[in-house]
Amino acid sequence: MSRVGKKPIPVPDKAKISYKDKVLTVQGDKGSLTREIHQAIDLEIADNIIHVTMLNENRENRALQGLTRSLVANMVTGVSTGFERVLEINGIGYRAELKGKSIVFNLGFSNPITFNLPDGVSATSEKNNIVKLFAIDKELLGRTAASIRQLRPPEPYKGKGIKYAEEHVQRKAGKTGTK
Repeated sequence: MSRVGKKPIPVPDKAKISYKDKVLTVQGDKGSLTREIHQAIDLEIADNIIHVTMLNENRENRALQGLTRSLVANMVTGVSTGFERVLEINGIGYRAELKGKSIVFNLGFSNPITFNLPDGVSATSEKNNIVKLFAIDKELLGRTAASIRQLRPPEPYKGKGIKYAEEHVQRKAGKTGTK
């Protein structure tokens, strides 16, 4: 049985949960999220605690139980506290600038790149080389951060490009001159 799936999900007092016809809606201070739950999984909500249960026991349902538990826990965390992802831009002349609902990147290409943020994601820029993304939906936030990183991934020789703040770029030795 899934160890992750068995863990109960505590619900903060400020969050409101409604579960009807396999559709879970979580509302909180930051906003509201809705997700459809798989047919093989059911949720039991009692005393501000959510338990994820399987309707029948097999290998696929055990995996779905753990997945569903993680998704629901992320929904509860998102509407109560939100999620943040930090991106660093390394390189001479590389920078980012916020313009309304979009970010303009200068990444060494001949023209600047304009990246439009999806609905539900907001951003701040510090020192023109750090971009902080905020959202209540962890999946949308991760997808947006990955799309921004793909504009100029970090290269292994000089480390230039866009990387996550916690990411370590494995550096390679460059060419050595011979005499």
